[in-house]
Amino acid sequence: MTDMTVSFLFIIMILLAFFASQLHDDKTVPRRDFDDVVAERDALKKQVAELETKLQELKQEDPIEVYLARVATRQRELLEGLKARLTVDFPSLQVIISEEMDALRFKGDGLFKSGESLLSPDKLPIVGAIANRLNEILPCYTLGPRSAWKPDCNPVGAVIEAVQIEGHTDATGDFNANLVLSTNRADETFFAMTGRQPTLVEYRNSRNQPVLSVAGYGKMRPVVANDSAEGRATNRRIDLRIIMYTPRSVDDINRIREQLRLGLAGGLTR
Repeated sequence: MTDMTVSFLFIIMILLAFFASQLHDDKTVPRRDFDDVVAERDALKKQVAELETKLQELKQEDPIEVYLARVATRQRELLEGLKARLTVDFPSLQVIISEEMDALRFKGDGLFKSGESLLSPDKLPIVGAIANRLNEILPCYTLGPRSAWKPDCNPVGAVIEAVQIEGHTDATGDFNANLVLSTNRADETFFAMTGRQPTLVEYRNSRNQPVLSVAGYGKMRPVVANDSAEGRATNRRIDLRIIMYTPRSVDDINRIREQLRLGLAGGLTR
């Protein structure tokens, strides 16, 4: 749209310049009309110059937007890689990537028996595999004593702010009971993962906090309607959400990359 406007104004300028060149004092056109045409031509020249400046500004990439876009792509790739490895190891596992491309979703019925918060014994290997895979990924995307960043594994300089284990239920039953159940399931998953890989709690984010965290939401965050058995089964789930660090300035980007390089945690203002 801006290009079309600039082109149109150029055409108008050419026409006005032509008419102005044809106006002379010895013609019958009044001097005032001549001056008005010249003034309008000069005004159009100024507008075209301003539009060209704005067009150049629009063409320049915002470094923060570029960084965030690359981080979002890397976040999606991490989740796709995790899903691919888990489905190879456990073909019957029901796991999908969220529509927002920020979480892996495991149907609760696939990990827990109905109404129970203890992992089924035959599902412990699945949770252990998740812990193993995270333990392979996190060193290159976190800070602190376990940080091990390398350009080949994380060229973007992305930092994971949190890996949140979230418990969810369907809408049937008591609200408080569902909230407790979802929290207990998230806790159970957390303990099973850290039991397999104790170092998971040592990975740090930009605020020097443990990356791994838990949350229980009960029925408050359904992903589909609860009006069918299939819908309720989908809402009974564990989400493994990966939350990336979001910088506010170019200085933040440079600082977080430097912290990755040095393996330092904390010190970022938010």
